[in-house]
Amino acid sequence: MAVFDEVWRTVGERYYDPAMHGIDWEAERQRWRPLAAAAPNRSEFYSVLRRMLATLRDAHTRVFAPEERSEWHRPVFTSVGVFVREVEGQIVVTHVERRSDAESAGVRPGDALVSVDGEPAARLLARRLNEVPPSSSHLSAATAAAARIFDGPRDTDVSLTFAGRGGARDTKTVRLRRTLQTRTPALSVRRAEDRLAVVHFNFFTQEIAVELMRALRTRRELRDASGIVLDLRDNGGGDAEAMIDIASAFLPAGTPLGHFSDRTGATAAAPQTRRAMLLAADAVTSFEGRVAVLTGPRTASAAEIFAAALQERGRARVFGERTCGCVLAIRRRQPLADGGLLDISEMDYRTAAGRRLEGAGVTPDKTFALTRRDLFERRDPALDAALSHLKNR
Repeated sequence: MAVFDEVWRTVGERYYDPAMHGIDWEAERQRWRPLAAAAPNRSEFYSVLRRMLATLRDAHTRVFAPEERSEWHRPVFTSVGVFVREVEGQIVVTHVERRSDAESAGVRPGDALVSVDGEPAARLLARRLNEVPPSSSHLSAATAAAARIFDGPRDTDVSLTFAGRGGARDTKTVRLRRTLQTRTPALSVRRAEDRLAVVHFNFFTQEIAVELMRALRTRRELRDASGIVLDLRDNGGGDAEAMIDIASAFLPAGTPLGHFSDRTGATAAAPQTRRAMLLAADAVTSFEGRVAVLTGPRTASAAEIFAAALQERGRARVFGERTCGCVLAIRRRQPLADGGLLDISEMDYRTAAGRRLEGAGVTPDKTFALTRRDLFERRDPALDAALSHLKNR
């Protein structure tokens, strides 16, 4: 119970909104503490903690049991090699890992998930949606629920039925194994047509910032590029200083990137772009060419700040889908007495133009909703539009 009291007390003392969104935090303690005391095991105990924190409707304030702890930029998760999200009212495969059992079994992007171990996929998704913590952003909750649809004990099999392009006449049932995987930071660069390049990275880390600066100097695809598309569609954010370093490559030094305010309403940080990287010996490498940014529901946190900054300054046009709307800041992670971990939103954020992104996200200049047909045909209309914009500008 010391862990429960520690979580409740620390959140009450450090949460960015001292009014706790109008919630009586003392009453929440009285409501949830008996349930925590009656929890028969650690899994149920942490479930109670999550339900208490869920009353704040905040995607950043969360708790992890000791066995769930991982570095923020190397999250550990259970996977069957298939990633899904809601598309056109169905739960649709958006990505299949290469050389996975799922790929060997014939699962393809665009396939619709029909059932999981015999349970209708739509019903299971609704149940997962009730299990994930509520958020100020519907996109955040929906994305989290879809990511958990294959949840189950590690190293166990699950039976999945998919419908292909032919609908009910084109179904397949496969058995896939749940395995533990780690998502690691990665940056990729590829050349497109007419001296254009596409850069993709999934986290803002110091390593990614250094790698990108060096690529801008040394890799021909970027050094000679007239325009760059920055693909942030699966970038969940990361280190704010790394985000500032990368933004400094595309915006003049001294450009305001908004401000963070603490629970007193005072400005706790007002980041600006700079000439030199903060935590590396490398100088900032400026890119003077044209820029476009791709976003989607999984674009979150620091990635949203980055996209909004380039959009507001007129430095880049944004293509794709609205971002998560998950833009609160964690100063430091709180270790718990039993080995668990607590994240607390300690700062709110507004852009340089005064926009609050939490719950709202970044709206693209041109929106492209994902469709099953695009997935089946391996088309990427948002990327195509971004490249066309850079080419014809």
